[in-house]
Amino acid sequence: MPSAIRGIHHITAIAGDVQQNVDFYVGLLGLRLVKLTVNFDDPGTYHLYYGDELGHPGTILTFFPWGAGHPGRIGTGQATVTSFSIPEGSVGFWTDRLRRAGVSFTGPTRRLDEQVISLADADGIRLELVAHPGAEDRPGWPEGPVPHEHAVRGFYGVTLSLADSTATEQLLAEVMQFRPVAAADNRRRFTVGDGGAGAYVDILTHTADARGLVAVGTVHHVAWRVADREALVAWQGLMAKAGLRVTPVMDRKYFQSVYFREPGGVLFEFATDPPGFAVDESPRELGTHLMLPEWLEPDREQLESVLPPIRIPAVGGGDR
Repeated sequence: MPSAIRGIHHITAIAGDVQQNVDFYVGLLGLRLVKLTVNFDDPGTYHLYYGDELGHPGTILTFFPWGAGHPGRIGTGQATVTSFSIPEGSVGFWTDRLRRAGVSFTGPTRRLDEQVISLADADGIRLELVAHPGAEDRPGWPEGPVPHEHAVRGFYGVTLSLADSTATEQLLAEVMQFRPVAAADNRRRFTVGDGGAGAYVDILTHTADARGLVAVGTVHHVAWRVADREALVAWQGLMAKAGLRVTPVMDRKYFQSVYFREPGGVLFEFATDPPGFAVDESPRELGTHLMLPEWLEPDREQLESVLPPIRIPAVGGGDR
């Protein structure tokens, strides 16, 4: 067997207005824009990467902003909720911050051993802030607009909504080395690797719900962490052996990856931890310039003429 999956690498979703997206995830949630680049498969569209100070795997939420694109439909066959870690003592701070910003939310509610604040961004992407023991030990962004003691600390987990979870759970447990750790009501929780925050996947079965439609306001795919290219190729082979259609290895500059669709319909990716986001920018300058892969540099002037301008919210030390 290849080395174990290490948890979530990144989650990618589809946004509408790019400035609205930046204002929400940097200005309100306090994530750092660690890479401003383009969709390598559709260079006329931005690809925004948000994360902790350095964009460590397990903290990275990415977006393709489609502008006035067609709205999607949340349903089965999708990752429907992205959950972030916050420190246990930060629940009051976050409910107050969301209230003052005019963002609707529910909670905090008790679920398993955690407190959960549920909300959505302006495009309808469903999010959770999950307060749990040990969150404060994970990295955040000390220089962001949220005081560091309350800052988001990477992913807690992701929720998949499926019409029938049997084959998905079999793949997770028998091939991908996930293990069940908890269950409550219609929720079954699995973890992988060392477990804990950043390695949870919750499965909800909704037999009566319509199948989701991936477009603005929905998650495009979930990427799982693997150690390096050797592990990536090994996992690629295992997925093919399990009867799944797997892509060739793709160079995404900041990681290498392969894609496949799990039996319930969710698009999965394996992505390598290295080389990371400092491969073409200094850590201090992450996210401050449009970065292009070498093969797109000749098109920079043309791309900059069609990509909308972005204003990054003022940051530094955390407002209260």
